[in-house]
Amino acid sequence: MLTLENMRYTDGDYSLSADLCLAPGRRVAIIGPSGAGKSTLLDLIAGFLTPKAGRLLWQGQDITATPPDRRPVAMLFQENNLFPHLSLARNLGLALRPGGGRLTAAEGRKLESALERVGLGGLSSRKPGALSGGQQSRAALARVLLQARPILALDEPFAALGPALKVQMLDLVQEVAGELGALVLLVSHDPQDARRFAEETVLVAEGLAHPPVETRALFDAPPEALRAYLGQ
Repeated sequence: MLTLENMRYTDGDYSLSADLCLAPGRRVAIIGPSGAGKSTLLDLIAGFLTPKAGRLLWQGQDITATPPDRRPVAMLFQENNLFPHLSLARNLGLALRPGGGRLTAAEGRKLESALERVGLGGLSSRKPGALSGGQQSRAALARVLLQARPILALDEPFAALGPALKVQMLDLVQEVAGELGALVLLVSHDPQDARRFAEETVLVAEGLAHPPVETRALFDAPPEALRAYLGQ
């Protein structure tokens, strides 16, 4: 269980509070108005930001002060965060050896298997600039697969893709997350992403990250903050 216990983050006049629990293996959308704090919530979970109050627990263990590289969280950003001067093999190899050391034969096979899994088999020698946007997204997802962490945080990673390709990527994320048994947190501005992908949805609005609600039930009877966001 991922628990945000009476957590509060402030930055000047901005404040975000969260007191909620998210179960392992669930697919959770995080939606809300621009600037409400969706990415801030992910950054707090991943360890890139530090709360002013409260605790973050994973499976009962307090990880509030744990640095990002030691948390059970893999992040997938919109920019994909692939080093342009490195091949896919070297980019993904950093997931197995963050220090950049030479991979063993077994690690090399694991890397190639991850690329095959996301439809990029045989492309390990290519650099990101030689790939389409969709292929770069798949490469970033392969890196997440290699990290094999129990929480997968996605900060609008497919926002720049066309509708059909975005649907394909969301389906692939669902498959990969299912294989890992990972809790998936998907930040999106598109309510259709939540409807298609998420079992539960967290609404972030007016300085509060609300506890998760079953997605269909939330959209069938939206609270006032969600109606305002949807323009209803």
